[in-house]
Amino acid sequence: MEVFLLAAFAAGAPGVAQDAVESSIDSIFAALADAKSPGFAVLVHKDGRTVFERGYGVADLRSLRKIDVKTDFRLASFTKQFTAMSIMLLVRDGKLRYDEPITDVFTEFPTYGRAITIRHLLTHTGGLPDYEDLMGPTWTARHQIQDDEVLSLLEHQIALKFAPGTKWAYSNSGYVVLGLIVAKASGEPFWQFLHDRIFGPLGMGQTIAFVKGTNIAPHRAFGHTKESGGFVETDQSPTSATLGDGGVYSNLEDLAKWDAALAAHTLLGEKEMREALAPVKLNDQSEPTAEGKPVSYGFGWFLDPYKGHPRMWHSGSTLGFRTVIDRFTNEKVTVVILCNRTDVDPSELALKVVDTLWKL
Repeated sequence: MEVFLLAAFAAGAPGVAQDAVESSIDSIFAALADAKSPGFAVLVHKDGRTVFERGYGVADLRSLRKIDVKTDFRLASFTKQFTAMSIMLLVRDGKLRYDEPITDVFTEFPTYGRAITIRHLLTHTGGLPDYEDLMGPTWTARHQIQDDEVLSLLEHQIALKFAPGTKWAYSNSGYVVLGLIVAKASGEPFWQFLHDRIFGPLGMGQTIAFVKGTNIAPHRAFGHTKESGGFVETDQSPTSATLGDGGVYSNLEDLAKWDAALAAHTLLGEKEMREALAPVKLNDQSEPTAEGKPVSYGFGWFLDPYKGHPRMWHSGSTLGFRTVIDRFTNEKVTVVILCNRTDVDPSELALKVVDTLWKL
């Protein structure tokens, strides 16, 4: 069985082993970006310590500002783990229950919502329609849809995609609603709850759920798309203002703290986290599938292993950005890749990093 050979790092030994790891990881990324192209930031965390942390390319094509460990990227669906953690904290506080129908929180929600629980939303088994499919021409990159407008669209529907708990379908709608549930149950805006209960306590000082006119990402990267003539800035879409499904900006420095907090169970104890790391089963106790393939998903985390190694991971994809976090809990190794371009696949790159570590 393949094992990680990073004992030198675990023991804190510098020198040849560290140089070999840095050189090997750098070789995966160095040729993919230059001083005049958008790029990415890469973090490798091992045993609670950062063993590789580097930026490649630039944060925007106007200033050519170099990407570094403090550069903030839009996380997109990487955000969902923070939304799930927020719900879990409120469950611990006694303000929510996982099996609570969403109509207990939003009493004006249509009758079909009585069958949808918070657990269904967390695990993408609620059957809510995709709000992206319900949007009309009203919303643009300049006039972006807001969370409460997503809720209003859902409240005007008369049917679900499927009966809750009978199928699995990835749902941004569900996670927008979860963010609204956090706000309703806590009595403060979702972005503020994230700051007060997660980002602030963990010292993640540059991580925010971005709300225009309320806060700023201080050292943010701008998103880009590669076209025939080169890279074009494509930073905002009609759905870029929603929060619970993808609105967080963060950087390597802060995400190293997030990873360390997960490993140390700083916010929730190991027993409390088990709910999040238990793959969902459907009502008939079968494992869910999507496009004919098995799905292993908990609360805000995919849980399928890689080459037999347990992992928890999530990617993010939105206009101009691609992101991923891969956490191998047994080996205590985490890889984070944040991209402000869409022509690379950070999930594939993260697994190349892992494969490289296994070979050393």
